Amino acid sequence: MLEANGAGGEDTPDLGLVMDIPVNMQVVLGTATMPVGNLVKLSRGSVVKLETRVGEPVDVIVNGRTVARGEIVILEKEEQRFGITLTEIVKHSARAVRN
Repeated sequence: MLEANGAGGEDTPDLGLVMDIPVNMQVVLGTATMPVGNLVKLSRGSVVKLETRVGEPVDVIVNGRTVARGEIVILEKEEQRFGITLTEIVKHSARAVRN
């Protein structure tokens, strides 16, 4: 459905129609590759070394697509909560689909 919103009476999409649609957002801290043999040995208390180093940007994934990168922060007013400060918005042509 299009509504006349623009200057000169041009038809532009009414984005208000989609603003309440929920999307799945993930922040990927890192990845690890290991043989299945090591995977099945993991138990409570096991530590998995991620390829991402402390201070490196993490990926923000929305509905399977990388849309931004940022830095992990600790939220001061909320105990035991993390947040993310966006440092880069990924250009549309550079967005990768993550499985």
